[in-house]
Amino acid sequence: MKQLVRAGLGLCLLAGVTAPASAEPIGFFQVEGVTYDSAIPTPEEVFGFEIGERPVRHSQMVDYLRQLAELSDRIDVETIGYSHEHRPILFFTITSPDNHANLDEIRETHLERRLGEAEADSAPMPIWLNYGVHGAESAGMDAAIPLLYHYAAADDEAVAETLDEAVLLVTAIFNPDGHTRRIDHVNTFWGYTNVSDPDHAQHDLWTKARTNHYWFDLNRQWLLLTQPEPQAWIRKWHEWKPMVSADFHEMGTDSPFYFHPGEPARMNPLIPDTARELTLGIAQHHVEWLDSEARLYTSEQGFDNFYIGKGSTYPQVNGSLGILFEIGAARGGEIESERGLVSHADNVRTHFRTSLTTVQGSLAQREAITDFQRGFFEDVAQLARQDSARAYVFSAPGDASRAARFIELLRQHDIAVNTLARDVEVDGRTYAAADSFVVDLNQAQYRMIRGLFDRLTEFEENIFYDVSGWTLPLAYDLDYAPLGGQFSANLVGDAATGAMAPAVPPRASYGYVFSWTDSLAPRALYSVLDAGLFARVATEPFEAQTTDGTLEFARGSVFVPLARQDMGGADIHELVRSITDDTGIRVHAVTSGFTPTSGADFGAADVFRTVERPEVLVLFDDGLASYDAGEVWWTLDYRMRVPVTLRQKDDLGGLDWSRYTHMVLVGGNAALSESATGRVNQWITEQGGTLIATRQGALWAQSAILGLEAGEDGEAGEGESGEAVPDETRPERLDFADMGVRDAEHIIGGALFETDIDITNPIGYGLSDRQLAVNRNMTATLTRPDGDPYAVVSEYTDAPLLSGYASDRRIGEIAGTPAVVARRHGQGSVVLIADNPVFRGTYAGSERVLTNAIFLSGLLDRPFGDYEE
Repeated sequence: MKQLVRAGLGLCLLAGVTAPASAEPIGFFQVEGVTYDSAIPTPEEVFGFEIGERPVRHSQMVDYLRQLAELSDRIDVETIGYSHEHRPILFFTITSPDNHANLDEIRETHLERRLGEAEADSAPMPIWLNYGVHGAESAGMDAAIPLLYHYAAADDEAVAETLDEAVLLVTAIFNPDGHTRRIDHVNTFWGYTNVSDPDHAQHDLWTKARTNHYWFDLNRQWLLLTQPEPQAWIRKWHEWKPMVSADFHEMGTDSPFYFHPGEPARMNPLIPDTARELTLGIAQHHVEWLDSEARLYTSEQGFDNFYIGKGSTYPQVNGSLGILFEIGAARGGEIESERGLVSHADNVRTHFRTSLTTVQGSLAQREAITDFQRGFFEDVAQLARQDSARAYVFSAPGDASRAARFIELLRQHDIAVNTLARDVEVDGRTYAAADSFVVDLNQAQYRMIRGLFDRLTEFEENIFYDVSGWTLPLAYDLDYAPLGGQFSANLVGDAATGAMAPAVPPRASYGYVFSWTDSLAPRALYSVLDAGLFARVATEPFEAQTTDGTLEFARGSVFVPLARQDMGGADIHELVRSITDDTGIRVHAVTSGFTPTSGADFGAADVFRTVERPEVLVLFDDGLASYDAGEVWWTLDYRMRVPVTLRQKDDLGGLDWSRYTHMVLVGGNAALSESATGRVNQWITEQGGTLIATRQGALWAQSAILGLEAGEDGEAGEGESGEAVPDETRPERLDFADMGVRDAEHIIGGALFETDIDITNPIGYGLSDRQLAVNRNMTATLTRPDGDPYAVVSEYTDAPLLSGYASDRRIGEIAGTPAVVARRHGQGSVVLIADNPVFRGTYAGSERVLTNAIFLSGLLDRPFGDYEE
């Protein structure tokens, strides 16, 4: 093979065609002094090109790495999951042949060791290396190639000793869909000569290739786990609970190489100080190699360890050491930068060599890291005893889907959750055993539980690489509370599974009804409407006679009559069965059109309003926030199974506007052209369309569509001309070195804010109470419309900060301002949402605002007497 490849390259040279200079033969990656087995094929022998010459396609990489596993008795491979586009996620176990023969025993012994139930030296060190969580970061992906080749082919005593002492756990292709988008883009503009000009189209791939299929940043998914890729790798992580976890990335081209421990002052308080000290010890091994090649690097600037949902921080609240590596990206292969020419091959080599130094540094501190991990878990019992909270209780009344989703999240994080054995009252709220759950803090995952449930509003610094507040019970809009002295073991029931299997109702004689409180009710309603049936939504609470007796239903509940449908009763019942199987929601068979509620019989047109099947247009690109657009797309398409038409924001010409009922405009540069603005306004006012606008999209729409102008911040007065400004009013003089912290003072670091939402408004239907937590990460506010007292569906409370960072100034500016504005506009509707209601696909509470705007905006009424437009 090697001779054929070299002959082929020779023919190319004779033809006057050369490979790009950034390509490097395998010798560039091989470690000095190590002999490599020639029976193990090199990357260029299999690919037909050298690393750096062309991007390696996903299928090529999968095939080659699997081939290495087949040829080497040091490597095993398994497919642990699939991406949305059904590409495999590969997991490699690298260790000595003797260790492979006893791998299950080694893993079990390690898990016992971390809890102090086995000797410190009773098992090899499990070390986790993950590559390529961001598809655009090519070196972070491709470094797995020389790494696996090295351990498969190295005929070296030191390598053999390393694999006796360690079990390397390698996830080689974290984000195969993003990786594939990067390859397609680079190959589209690939040439036989390198173009290192940063403005070359080949290098412009950062955002679109960074994310997965639905444009989610998977490095923010270690905590949230809404996507299949992190769900796959988190299972393996907790199966092993490695002692060290390394995470390889790229950043801006002009940046030097970076590795943890990170900013000293920006550590999550749940992370023990020892973790930083040990990480710094491993870093000395990187330093030794980097210094030997006189490379530029930094290790304590720019990156924090606060948000526990990143690949380098999550391990640190789970008893592991987390290490982040970042290198200036070469993007398309070779690119000019402030620090000279940056090549992909050199970046790959740097990540590969620091993978080796990570293993070396970990083994060099094996005893200390073992003591750290054991101490981490030994401290749990004492920490739990000292905690004022002994457990947490939570419930999602009327929404079994939301409760099940949260329980599954806890279970994925290896957190034990149980049913509540008996009713308990906390702060005047009764948590019923029938639908409540309890999480005992006295378990190995104590710190992780605190990370999920704690509310933090005070911080040593107010600069955050990511969001500052993640209190997940608030994001899920759960009723929850800490249990202190009232907690006892007899409150803990059976292990909670979150499984939902409601019985299919008997065949109805009159119709079917289901509650809107379940978070998957919109998915059920769409199934009904998509089948060609018509459905009616209740605008008032009512009682209904069903085969389960007389039941109460809240606003938003959906009634599907048997009368006037084009589908027979048997087929409708079969549809109900499929909906129950798909969503797990409870559907009831109605026995009579007469209801016990006066004036609310099922034929009452003012109480039960017909809704139409939504046809949704979501705008993206051209300055819009791709994460926001992707989260809306995922929520509607994946969660609710509602088809979405995606269209670039600046390409609205030629649309058949009569097709669409709803348009979603997210944050970012949301302004439409003058002609597009006029057409959208006409679509709303004359064709009855609904515009749903979030964040900056809402700010633009309130002005451009509704004609509302935002208020201006007050400005401090100035001294009169010719007069000295008193010291107390003189402009403040600051040191330049304080700029970073000062400029960050009035940001909002991805915090949770409390809103008061009108649950009698169609946009609030299905929510059990008026308090709703939302993610807030912008400072601008919406304007309260004049003349329409019903337009503000939701507003921020007077003391809105629940968790995370926001300055007192920003809290004061936001308090009492609208969070959601919804009003009729001509024949249509406009719904303005100050925040992203589906931030990272996790806010199961505020998600309801989006789905209600999609399905129930037609129920918005114009107030009597109208208002001026």
